[in-house]
Amino acid sequence: MPIVQDGRKFDSNKPEYGLIPPYSLEELATVLTVGANKYSRENWRFVPEAKRRYFDAMQRHLWAWKRGEILDLETGRHHLGHAAACLFFLFEHDLNKAVESDTNVE
Repeated sequence: MPIVQDGRKFDSNKPEYGLIPPYSLEELATVLTVGANKYSRENWRFVPEAKRRYFDAMQRHLWAWKRGEILDLETGRHHLGHAAACLFFLFEHDLNKAVESDTNVE
């Protein structure tokens, strides 16, 4: 068997997870952990009217941040981390068609 001198890996068209900003990702993971401890792991998947409620929650966190309130008063975590978590929940529901179809947030 020949010895290969130059290693190869055909991954040029695959997602580059290293492009995700690390500090933002860590804050997102921290906010998700706070939520999991408060409610339960994966609770967000089963919230009734999830599309409307997570959209509203995302907006509340974004507007609090826009008004100059950086940290959420209840959790002490960054409002944009909370907004990102809500956006990820909405996105995941949308990708998986797991949200009730009667609520439209266009």
